[in-house]
Amino acid sequence: MEQQTRTSARPLGAALKPRQLTMMGLGSAIGAGLFIGSGAGIQAAGPAVLISYLVAGTLIILVMWALGEMAAANPDSGAFSVYTAKAYGPVAGATVGWLWWLQLVVVIAAEALGAAGLLATIFPALPVWLMAFVFIVVLTAVNLTSVKNFGEFEFWFALLKVAAIVGFLLVGFALLFGLVPGVQSPGLSNFSGAGFAPSGFGGIATALFVVAFAFGGTEIVSVAAAETAEPARSVKKAVRTVLWRILVFYIGAIFVIAAVVPVGSAGLKSPFAAVLDAAGMPGAATAITLVAVAALLSALNANLYGASRMAFSLAERGEAPRFLASVSKGRVPVVAVLASVAFGVVTVVL
Repeated sequence: MEQQTRTSARPLGAALKPRQLTMMGLGSAIGAGLFIGSGAGIQAAGPAVLISYLVAGTLIILVMWALGEMAAANPDSGAFSVYTAKAYGPVAGATVGWLWWLQLVVVIAAEALGAAGLLATIFPALPVWLMAFVFIVVLTAVNLTSVKNFGEFEFWFALLKVAAIVGFLLVGFALLFGLVPGVQSPGLSNFSGAGFAPSGFGGIATALFVVAFAFGGTEIVSVAAAETAEPARSVKKAVRTVLWRILVFYIGAIFVIAAVVPVGSAGLKSPFAAVLDAAGMPGAATAITLVAVAALLSALNANLYGASRMAFSLAERGEAPRFLASVSKGRVPVVAVLASVAFGVVTVVL
């Protein structure tokens, strides 16, 4: 009865496919935190940052297992906001929902400007504000189409990032095993002696701040469950595959970077490019920059989706202005999408 009361006359669609849900969770977690922030983690803890990733990864597994169970049992666009409200009351639920929404709308603006700033290093003639505005307009248009089209767009966006990381791992391990012609393997000397944890336990603890940020985004799977066909089966598959893929990609990539790039190296500012440069691959910096731009735009796309669905859910529960629950003929919360992207537009103008 409660579900019927909250559901609008024209509810959201349920057209997301399991593969799209899986890639959405994977793509949201693979962003600037991995491509750029991983260098900061290694700088803080040395190769011992792998311990930080394992600790954070374990916590992510436990949280996502629990969140996946709740999302499968009660798929709702408000996800953890709704579950919090059921456990602790409407005030707690609304607080969690609004805090998450506010975080995402700020991140949307930061990702648009960040992607534009990175692209400007390759094409300096293009104004940053103009590129950021174009990114926002295009991805807003994507989010205003049916959820099926959004899911397909995000699927290919995320697949690009996954392919880039797989390629990086192949090159990295070939370098470590001495299989790159004309290039001597750096070996595992960075992992020996005091060089493994140059800053001790304090460095490992400090790196956890960077690592926790990098893993953010996996929770969007629980939000998208409400618009997925057969949510119980889809969420179970998505949570299971997202978790092991993230751990493989993150741990594998960090292992390669830590083995190749020593602590204190200027290459840690762009760690992926540093590894590819060490392997003697021309144009590595440009290629990684373009992948990082795609990573930021993919995360922007997914975060705009998540923010709009949370605003929609809050409005349905009377915790936000009712007009945010307006749904188009395509079963998309149009007003919630526009409200969620508005901060990004204002930021670009400023």
